[in-house]
Amino acid sequence: MPTDLTVILQDRPGELARVGEVAGSAGVSIRGLAAMTGEGRGIVHVLIDDDALPAARAALADADLSIADEREVLVVDVADRPGSLGELTRTLAEANVNVDLAYTTFGAVRIVIATDDLASAREALA
Repeated sequence: MPTDLTVILQDRPGELARVGEVAGSAGVSIRGLAAMTGEGRGIVHVLIDDDALPAARAALADADLSIADEREVLVVDVADRPGSLGELTRTLAEANVNVDLAYTTFGAVRIVIATDDLASAREALA
């Protein structure tokens, strides 16, 4: 399963570039990304393949970048048309699954879903 890493950065130019460079130097492909700033910090969610997790952990630690959280996530194919997000998340809501993180991936039309109830989310979307 894919893994979402939450990396906390300083809110200054070049920090996001550093994450990309560190991952690339370690041979880790970033499959999706969400980044925001607030209160003087940058918060970055990085989607990586599960088998890249050990290399990503080591490379980020070597670069003094801390992982605040790591979690298994769902990556769901969605249709590229109006209403797709609403349909997908309504299905999850009807299964009583609360989405606490969502962002898109690079390349295809897919959405990353994080929830504290992955089993119910998988079942609802099967």
